Amino acid sequence: MEIISESEKKSLLKKYNIPEHNLPKIKASDPAAKRLGAKAGDVVKIEREDPTAKYSYFRLVI
Repeated sequence: MEIISESEKKSLLKKYNIPEHNLPKIKASDPAAKRLGAKAGDVVKIEREDPTAKYSYFRLVI
C-alpha cells in the first residue's frame, strides 16, 4: 500500500476518464491509512496478488 503522487493521480483520473470524487473511498482514520500518514485528498494504491495475477486498487482518502 502506498500514496501515489499528484502526477500519478492526474494520470489515473485521465486514463479512466473519471472525476476524483468517483473513486472508492477510504477514511483517514483507517489503520492502514494512518500507518501511511495519508490525509484527505490523497489517493492510495493497494496491490493484491492471487496465483494468476497482480491487481491494483485505488482509494481516495477522505
